[in-house]
Amino acid sequence: MTSTPSSASETTRSAREVFTAISGLIVGMFVAVLSGTVVSTSLPVIIADLGGTQSQYTWVITASLLATAVSTPIWGKLADLVDRKILVQLALILFTVGTVIAGFSTDTNMLIVVRVVQGIGVGGLMSLVMIAVALIISPRERGKYMGVVGGIMALGTIGGPLLGGFLTDTWGWRSNFFVGVPFAIIALVLLQFTLHLPKPQRAKVSIDYFGIVLLAVGVSTLLIWVSMGGSQFEWDSATSWTLAIIAGVAIAAFITVEFFVKEPIVPMSLFRNRTFTLSVIASIAIGVSMFATSVFLAQYFQLARGATPTESGLMTIPMIIGQMGASIIIGQLVSRFGKWKGWMITGAILATIGVSLMATLRYDTPFPLVATYMFVLGAGLGMVMQNLTLIVQNDTAPTQLGAASSNVNFFRTIAGTIGVTIMGSLLSTSVATYVKDGMSGFTPSSPDEIDALKHLASGNVPKVGELPDAIRVIVESAYGHGIADAFILAIPLAVISVIAIAFIKNKPLSTKNAAEQLRDQAEESVLEVGEAEVGATMSTGTIRIAGAASATPSTGPVTVLEREREREREHEREDEERGR
Repeated sequence: MTSTPSSASETTRSAREVFTAISGLIVGMFVAVLSGTVVSTSLPVIIADLGGTQSQYTWVITASLLATAVSTPIWGKLADLVDRKILVQLALILFTVGTVIAGFSTDTNMLIVVRVVQGIGVGGLMSLVMIAVALIISPRERGKYMGVVGGIMALGTIGGPLLGGFLTDTWGWRSNFFVGVPFAIIALVLLQFTLHLPKPQRAKVSIDYFGIVLLAVGVSTLLIWVSMGGSQFEWDSATSWTLAIIAGVAIAAFITVEFFVKEPIVPMSLFRNRTFTLSVIASIAIGVSMFATSVFLAQYFQLARGATPTESGLMTIPMIIGQMGASIIIGQLVSRFGKWKGWMITGAILATIGVSLMATLRYDTPFPLVATYMFVLGAGLGMVMQNLTLIVQNDTAPTQLGAASSNVNFFRTIAGTIGVTIMGSLLSTSVATYVKDGMSGFTPSSPDEIDALKHLASGNVPKVGELPDAIRVIVESAYGHGIADAFILAIPLAVISVIAIAFIKNKPLSTKNAAEQLRDQAEESVLEVGEAEVGATMSTGTIRIAGAASATPSTGPVTVLEREREREREHEREDEERGR
């Protein structure tokens, strides 16, 4: 069948035209990632300035992660049902409103509430950008563009703490929230004028409200239980058991409901696809390494090496170079040669080597070695992260594109949050043990050393730069060793990612984007229905010779298909006339 002009134009667009079309999406993705990382180095200052407690400190982090994690699959499912461009703009507006209000927070409770709004917007941007790119660009060509998106994510993830430290030291912590607003406004303008997406082919929208509620309750309770257990309440307490039971019942009920509703948030049929299931497993394993790196590197440089927030950000540059470079370069190679599996296995192996090397860190490890470790880990993550989404999109029906793409990110976020929480708990225990061992036999000889010991005994995070030299060395050594111990937990997970990727089906990348696939499916459906109707009339002897007096005009799908073909021929004639 002759292809439509629109289809032809989509496949022949230059890189410049494609980047123009997705420019707003790229800026929106950068804003989403930056929002979560720019405040990481400034949060202690923010909570202290607002008079918050350690519990509220935890909630500021958890509230945003909860909102992002819970909303991600919901946004993805909505993208299969309603106008995607409107959804992207709505997510960006929600994020911007939440960010601006957060910058004017007068107390910690207000900050927690607006961080929820901000997290909902971020969840939308993180999932919808990938879906929109899939609608515009074919899997074969998508690698190089996804590589750029992955590089932008790496820049926001690792560079955010550097920018946040600089802004806090220069203009105060409130500037951390305002820095992303100009980018959000630019993204909204670009989206309005450059992004053109096909609308979902759904005559009637059915939303799984019950599933949304169960998912929100189950995941929120699970993350609250994991993030606060052992610190805000004992693991064997009534509170702990109550939260665990609520989370388990809600998640089990959610899974049950998803088997029966018309439009499930997480279609269980996706798990029959080996590519999707193995990609989720690999994404969970790799996600822990990604989250752990962004969380614990800043702590390593500030608490184990005595760096300032700005200095710790600068020290992560090798990680940025590794992740951005690998993401962009490998994306280009995947698009050029159409081969992805070898690169992904190589990336998973590099990530495994990287976290293993990070598990050997000490407070006095020479920085060139630390830089090498970060580069190796960053390169591994850059090769794997975006390509996992790419291969899922390549092996998923276009009608389930939103749900499949967003759920890969959803499971990655959930696993990363839980993994980092467990690693953080191990870090706290390890540091306390190493400090205690280091202090055995130590006798304070000055008032400053006595005050420092009292502060350490309180359990608060110390200001390493203000500690007396004798105690400072002990504390830095404890944090260096403790952070290395935390990375040990990521090693077996990284190995699992290698195994999962090795068993993913090596399916060639399609040369058609999702919009073209949907159009082809629609045309095939019309043909099938038309052929069925013709076959039915022939079998009953009611077909007439064209032009006979008693002939009835053809109706239904065959007529529709003929009209479509006639329009295509008219478009081609017009194009030929313009060409002359």
